Formats: sequence, C-alpha cells, structure tokens
Amino acid sequence: MIDCDQGESGASAAWREGFRRLVTDVGMGRAGIVMGLEVSRLARNNADWHRLLEICALAGTLILDEDGVYDPTNFNDRLPLGLKGAMSEAELHVLKARLRGGLLNKARRGEYRCPLPTGLVYDEAGNVALDPDSQVRETIAYFFETFSRVGSAHQTVKVFRHEGLSFPSRLHNDPRQVIFRPLTAWSALRTLNNPRYAGVYAYGRRRYRRTAAGKKIEPTRQSSDWIACIPNAHAGYIT
Repeated sequence: MIDCDQGESGASAAWREGFRRLVTDVGMGRAGIVMGLEVSRLARNNADWHRLLEICALAGTLILDEDGVYDPTNFNDRLPLGLKGAMSEAELHVLKARLRGGLLNKARRGEYRCPLPTGLVYDEAGNVALDPDSQVRETIAYFFETFSRVGSAHQTVKVFRHEGLSFPSRLHNDPRQVIFRPLTAWSALRTLNNPRYAGVYAYGRRRYRRTAAGKKIEPTRQSSDWIACIPNAHAGYIT
C-alpha cells in the first residue's frame, strides 16, 4: 500500500516519494501487479507514465484498475494504457488552465492578493496600507530619501552602515514578523526595483519555470510584458 503521495500533484515524479518507491519495487521484481482505482493518475506526465510501463513490461508486472487487467508486454494492452496516460496529462493541463485563467482575471483587475514587501501590509478591509510600525515606515522612507540624495544603491548602503542604521526585513518562515538587519546591496536593489513601493499594483514581473533537473528559476520580464500594471493602486512611499 503506497499512500504517502496524498495531496501531491502527479505532474512530476521529482518530489513524489511514493511513486519512486513504486518504480523501485517493480524494477526489483517485488511486485507482480500494480493495482489502483485509476492507474493513469499514478503519473500525470507521459514521460514518467511510459517509464513505469517499460519497467512493468521488463519485470513482467501486470497493471489493474477499475476497467480491467493490463499486460504491458502486450501491444493491445499498452495502447489503452498509453491513451489513458495522455488523457490524464491533458486533464491536468485543462485544470491548470482554468485555475490560471481565474487567477489572471483577478490580477488584471488588481484584486489578486500578492505577498507584499516589507513596509506594506493588508488592513482589515483587505486594502494595502503602510506598515503601522512607525520605525519600519520611517526607515523605508529614509532609505528612499537617501537614495534620491546620493543617487546610487551602493552609496545608500554605505550611508546606512556609516550611520549604524538597520533595514527592516520579513522572515521567510513567518512573514508577519519583521526584524532589522544590516542593509545589503542586494536588499537595496530589490527594494528600489519593487513597484509596490510606488503604489503600483504589478503582477507577472517574473516567469517561473522548472529546469530539467526540477529546479525552479525566475527570469525577469520586461515591464511591457507584465500581466498587470496599475499605477496609484494603493498608498506608497514614493510617487
């Protein structure tokens, strides 16, 4: 019985321990038959699905679901199994497209709640407002004031270090908690390039995709390619 993949998407086997264990057991000859209510949902990726079929065929393992018993070594059985896998992958694409469409529609209207940078919070009505902590507000306001005076992110960092000032930052494991750390060039550039500080609602600044190794990368888009860009959508620290 393999049930440790409950709640995990079948789009990839990279993060599914149960599916990898299943493939290992079949390849080692420990399973004579793989049973499931709908076996095509074992993998919603044709590459992973056909790899499992190949291993089952090499090990002489049968496959069973609510429609019947299949022998992967038999072409007439492999054909419906392949079709089931293709339909399962297409079904996942349709589900994602519908969910993504609803999300993009909310984003274009400026209604999708995105994580906010340090210094901005959602109030009780769900509107974006400046952080109620006066120390956080004053530090960020002084940061932009210093940058407008010295004209360089690195010079701004030097000013903060010279004056012994720290910069607010949210913890990744608890975004509600704000701590003060020494200002770095990376934090300064990230703050300067974030349109939310100018009161602009922006969505789609990065395009998330995975590499062949399963690592997620975030290439930055040009501003003309952003999905949503709504000026004066909420209060900001600069115009």
